[in-house]
Amino acid sequence: MTHFSADAIARARYRVVHETRYAYQSVVTLSQQYLHMTPRSFQYQRIESHEIWVTPIENDGVDGIDYFGNKTRQMTITAPHQKLLVHAESTVVLMQRPGLASIKGTPSWESLRDRLQQDTDPSMLDAYRYLYASPHVICSLDLEQYARISYTRGRPQLDAALDLTQRIFDEFEFDDTATDISTPLEEVLKGRRGVCQDFAQLMIGCLRSLGLPARYVSGYILTHPPAGQPRLIGADASHAWVSVFCPGLGWVDFDPTNRCLVQHDHITLGWGRDFSDVTPMRGVVLGGGEQDLEVRVTVTPLPLGGMQPQGRGAFAASTG
Repeated sequence: MTHFSADAIARARYRVVHETRYAYQSVVTLSQQYLHMTPRSFQYQRIESHEIWVTPIENDGVDGIDYFGNKTRQMTITAPHQKLLVHAESTVVLMQRPGLASIKGTPSWESLRDRLQQDTDPSMLDAYRYLYASPHVICSLDLEQYARISYTRGRPQLDAALDLTQRIFDEFEFDDTATDISTPLEEVLKGRRGVCQDFAQLMIGCLRSLGLPARYVSGYILTHPPAGQPRLIGADASHAWVSVFCPGLGWVDFDPTNRCLVQHDHITLGWGRDFSDVTPMRGVVLGGGEQDLEVRVTVTPLPLGGMQPQGRGAFAASTG
């Protein structure tokens, strides 16, 4: 159960629709899928409602919690099909997060690194699981050297993290043709091109190479159309950013793709060590041949008035 303090200030409310469509060249006779498509309820985010629809109807569906506390769903479809639709729909409320003023007086990054190396501090147990290399984040001297331009001697931990966030934005170019999920971080660092997933994992690799914990956050971001233009259905995006640990404040989120401290445009789906821990949808199929994939995300701002009472995030799963 997630508890929200009585003085928590709601800053934004959104409806999120995430549709994943597969079209197969030939008939699929068995599909087994593992979903991370249920937003988290935590200190800065409350889930009012959540539903998942699947077409064709699943024969078996099991809801669960993974190692990192993210909600999951495993499903099996045995009806022959050439198209698969997974439709996830949520209403979320975002709470006030720490602002720029909060990160200036944090402890130095060296003091945090030394505390983590000296002993196991019970107050920081959660941070240890995000301290080491993971499948898509390999620590290296090159990443450490890149990070040290921001992480100068005695600099406050979060102030340095913000500087690193801004440098990645300034020095790397967004290019959705430059990389894929298998592209190693050394190639991203060398080529200075990639997508949000690359930039998040690059920043995480920099921090871990310094001996600092950092986790990968998967979610959505509200996009803003040009002035005078309407918001387009399906024009928003799945997104990724970084959560940085600091004693006293806990986890604070930074978005290197958008050069910002995360505030009220980011909806958190889940978190883990890297992309592989929170892939929205992965699985295996029997048959199918070649496949076409289409993902559409729509984030719609909602009025704050008329919200449900604060408390436990609701979860419901339906098929049809």
